[in-house]
Amino acid sequence: MENLRKISPFRLSSLLRLEKSPAAALQLFENPCDAKSFRYSRCSYDLIISKLGRAKMFEQMEKIIVQMKQETRFCPKEILFCNVISYYGRSRMTDAALRVYDSIPSFNCQRTAKSLNSLLNALLNCREFEKIEAIYANLGHYAVPDACTYNILINACCLNGSLDCAWSMFDEMRKKGIRPNVITFGTLISGLCSNLMLDEAFRLKEEMVRVFRVNPNVFVYTSLIKGLCKANKLDLAFKLKDELLMSSNTGLDSAVYSTLISALFKAGRQGEIVGTLDEMKQNGCKPDTITFNAMIAGFCCERDFASAFGILDLMRKERCRPDVISYNTIISGLCKAGRLTEARDVFEDMPRRECYPDVVTYRTLFGSLCEGNQLDETVVLLDEMLFKGFSPHPESVQKFLEALFRDGEMELLSSVLCNLVKHDTVTLDTWEMVIGMTCKNHVTLKASEFVDCLAIS
Repeated sequence: MENLRKISPFRLSSLLRLEKSPAAALQLFENPCDAKSFRYSRCSYDLIISKLGRAKMFEQMEKIIVQMKQETRFCPKEILFCNVISYYGRSRMTDAALRVYDSIPSFNCQRTAKSLNSLLNALLNCREFEKIEAIYANLGHYAVPDACTYNILINACCLNGSLDCAWSMFDEMRKKGIRPNVITFGTLISGLCSNLMLDEAFRLKEEMVRVFRVNPNVFVYTSLIKGLCKANKLDLAFKLKDELLMSSNTGLDSAVYSTLISALFKAGRQGEIVGTLDEMKQNGCKPDTITFNAMIAGFCCERDFASAFGILDLMRKERCRPDVISYNTIISGLCKAGRLTEARDVFEDMPRRECYPDVVTYRTLFGSLCEGNQLDETVVLLDEMLFKGFSPHPESVQKFLEALFRDGEMELLSSVLCNLVKHDTVTLDTWEMVIGMTCKNHVTLKASEFVDCLAIS
C-alpha cells in the first residue's frame, strides 16, 4: 500500500487507464493517500465509471457517480452520461437509463441531442417502443432534436411495423429544417424492402440522389439486394450488385455477396456460388464469417452436411474462426434431419474448438432430444443448461415433462420439476399442465419436495 499512499491525481488516472481488472481499478480508485482530501480528477471519474459500466458492476458504478456529484471543482461532461446510458441499455435496464438521463441537469451538465440520442438508441435496442413514443410526445422537453434523433425515431417506426409513422417523421424533420442524410434514406429503404415495397424503395433511391444530392452507400444497396432476393428477383439483384461495383464512391462489403450466396442456394443455383466467391475475392472483398455461415446454412438446408463440415475446415484454412452461429446452424440442421448423435458430437466438440454453446445451442439440442424421446440425455443436458444460467423454452419443458409422465418416470419427473423450480424456470402454464396431468390420472407427486425447492429458491 506504500505506493498507493504517494500517488497523485494524475498518476491515479494513468494507473486506472492501464489496469485491466475493473475490481482492481476500483480498489485503486478507493484507496488514494487520503480519501477525504484527495482531489480526484474528472479523468479519473471518467475512467473508473467506464470500466465499471463495461463490466456491469452497476452498484459500484452508481456509488462513484454519487461521489462525483459532490465535486465542486468541475462538472462532468455529457459524454460520460451518454456512456452510462448505453451501459444500462446493453443490459436491458431501460428504467435505469431513463433515470440517468433525468439526473443529468442535477450535475450542472446541459443535456443536448447527444444524450437524448443515447437514450433513444438504448430504448430502441430493447424494443421499448412505448417509452420511445412517450419521449417523442414531449420531444421539446428533452433537447433540440437533430438528424440522428430522427434517424432513430424512423428506425423505431420501421421496426415497429409502422411505415406511415416513419414517413411522417421524415416529413417532420424536413419541415424543421433538418437535412436527411444517407442513414435516414438507408433506414427508410430498408423498411420498404423488408415489406417488399420495392418500387417505392427504388424510387426513394433515385430521389435521394436527384433531390437531396445524397449518394447511396453500401447499406442502401445491400437492403435493395436483400429485397430483390426476398422477392425472388435474383437476376435483378446481380445487376444491382454490378451497379454497386461501377460506383466509385461506394465500397463493397461481404454482406452483399453473403446475401447473394444465400439467395443462390434458395433458388437451387449452387453452380454459380464458386464463381460468385471468386468474383468476391477478385474485387478485394475477403469472405468473412457471415459469408461462410451463409454457405453453411445453404448446405444444411440441402442436408449436405459433408459440405457444411467442409466449410468449417475451409474457414480454419482461411484463418476465419467459426463462431457460435456456424455451429448452431449445423446442430440445428442435424437435429431437423434426425441425426441427434452427430448433433450431440458437434455440441461436445465446440469447447475444444474454442467456441462455447449459447442459449440457442442448448435450446435447439434440448428440444430435439426431447422430441427424439432420448429422456436420459435430455435430463443431463437440462442439468448442464440450468447450471450455466440458460433456460429452455417453456414449450420444450412441457413436452419433456409430458414424456416423463407418459413413460411413468414419476421420480425423475419430480426431480426435474424441483430443479426447474430452483432455477425459477417453471411458467404458470407448465404448472397448470402438471397439475392437470396428475389430477386426471390420479397420480400423486411428492409435494414436500417442491415446497423445499421453493424455500431454497
